[in-house]
Amino acid sequence: MVQLACRDVRRRLVLLLTLAVLVAGVLAPAARAVDRAGLRSTLAVLHHRLGPAAGAYVVDLGTGQPIFAHRQDLALAPASNEKLFVTAAALLRFGPAATLSTQLRAAPGAAVDASGVLRGDLYLVGGGDPTLGDPGLETLADDLAAAGVTRIAGAVIGDESSFDTLRGGPDSAYRPDGDLGGWLSALSWDHGRATGGSPAKAAAARLASLLKARDITYDRRPRAGALPGGASPATPTLPAPSTTTPGTSATPAQVPASDTPLAVLPSPAIRELMADTNIPSENFYAEMLTKALGAHFGAGGTTAAGLAVTRAQMAALGIHPRLVDGSGLSRADRTTPRQIVRLLTRMDGQDTSADWEASLPVAGATGTLRLRMRRSAAAGRCLAKTGTLIGVSALSGYCTTTGGVRVAFSFLENRVCASCAKRLEDRMVGAIARLDG
Repeated sequence: MVQLACRDVRRRLVLLLTLAVLVAGVLAPAARAVDRAGLRSTLAVLHHRLGPAAGAYVVDLGTGQPIFAHRQDLALAPASNEKLFVTAAALLRFGPAATLSTQLRAAPGAAVDASGVLRGDLYLVGGGDPTLGDPGLETLADDLAAAGVTRIAGAVIGDESSFDTLRGGPDSAYRPDGDLGGWLSALSWDHGRATGGSPAKAAAARLASLLKARDITYDRRPRAGALPGGASPATPTLPAPSTTTPGTSATPAQVPASDTPLAVLPSPAIRELMADTNIPSENFYAEMLTKALGAHFGAGGTTAAGLAVTRAQMAALGIHPRLVDGSGLSRADRTTPRQIVRLLTRMDGQDTSADWEASLPVAGATGTLRLRMRRSAAAGRCLAKTGTLIGVSALSGYCTTTGGVRVAFSFLENRVCASCAKRLEDRMVGAIARLDG
């Protein structure tokens, strides 16, 4: 409940900030409108200053016609614009309301008897929820207590087998990566920071301590292991009717064996995980979503499998980026401004377009654009995903101009001073926002 309350407060705060920016834009002196010829001239002058390793593509969404194009087919490192591909694939494959569940399951053949004793091991089965933390584990512990369980005649075991045990992205040779902020695991508790060498064991130990605080005892030390019988990974999508529902538990008489979870904890919906990935540009979430795509729609919970799913989804949209990771940390990732604008255009036409747009930072108001374009016509009018590496900058998204024109744009720059490039990006987007028709 605390997690949900905090998320609700955050969403309301984002809405208020966006409204404040829009009001400020109305009260500010009117920015000079620009026609299409003037916009093309302005963009040409500004974009020329970004050097030869830069591309741009700006399209009128209403007509599909380009407004400005310069090296639009130049393959460039996109930095965190890479996250657009993974989050789009997650939205289209999972659906906006789907969740990634963390479950408590009894070992095969184990059951809770009339006295509340689980006659076997208790498995904490990870489903790749990147938000899993103490509030979630406390909910699971409360659910187990509410089910009448008083003792585990075995161990509390953390199961991370939904994903592989490669902890980082490709650029770190899949080892723990400081740029991700945590170890990748299907059971990444506390953003993957608390591991003790094993994320699954760390999560199991934390759950065991929370159970003990609720007078639920266990006979053996917490450890890591896989639930026998191939019951992992935990099913990710919309909850099916069963004896348990998210956030609730079954009574002991309803739990004969491991085919029925003792408790289920859903992650935030995919629409929220997308926003939590794109708005702050969260590398850890992007890589976790990549593995989740592989676990549930591909060959397994690996980065390679998740990227294969993402490539297939992009190919179905007519887009063929070079994907090396999910976050954009790799300098080997490649795409073009035209490909990104095509993605933006295709996503704009989906039934899920509102969820997609809600996952992007708002100029001058939220996330990585909170401090950018605040005094520009773009403030409150433009939504865009940022990207930053040393020598790399990117900005791609949508604007509804002062003249009511819906525009999709992508600016990618390599071999630049990133902070200098961002100032030029802001001026270009500000100019787009002033288009009068």
